[in-house]
Amino acid sequence: MNKLISRIDSALKWTLAAFMLSIVLVVSWQVISRYLLNSPSSITEELSRCLLIWIGMLGAALAYRTGVHLGLDIVTQRFNTRNRQRLAMLVSLAVVIFALAVMVIGGGNLVALTFELNQMSAALGIRMAYIYLIIPFSGSIIAFYGCCQLYYLSTNQTMPTVEGLH
Repeated sequence: MNKLISRIDSALKWTLAAFMLSIVLVVSWQVISRYLLNSPSSITEELSRCLLIWIGMLGAALAYRTGVHLGLDIVTQRFNTRNRQRLAMLVSLAVVIFALAVMVIGGGNLVALTFELNQMSAALGIRMAYIYLIIPFSGSIIAFYGCCQLYYLSTNQTMPTVEGLH
């Protein structure tokens, strides 16, 4: 299982790095074409918006994996180790349920609806469903990480750390 987690971590990091590089290049081209060439590109704004959505959703999955998402531990610091572990399991279970119900099922329904309605993006000319696919995809990754966290918590082990991130 550690090997699978490591491969998903690596794919997520490299994908996010590629998307970050892409958005920098797209926005730079937008600035160059608008101010230096006086001929703004028609697709760069929409493409950068789509990249930002994908970066945000995949970044949320990586943030959950690395434990850097927003959290308040002022209350849990007062708990003993056993109760902290129970609370961590409860929180992980809630994350899995949310990711599956809202992101995977709800996002999947959104994707199906936009496919059915054939909703297209204005500038890029692609189906909006392809852009919305990131919601159930990132929800699946978050649910996977949550299930892994539940497994490691139930076996009193620590989940392996993400290599290359500090």
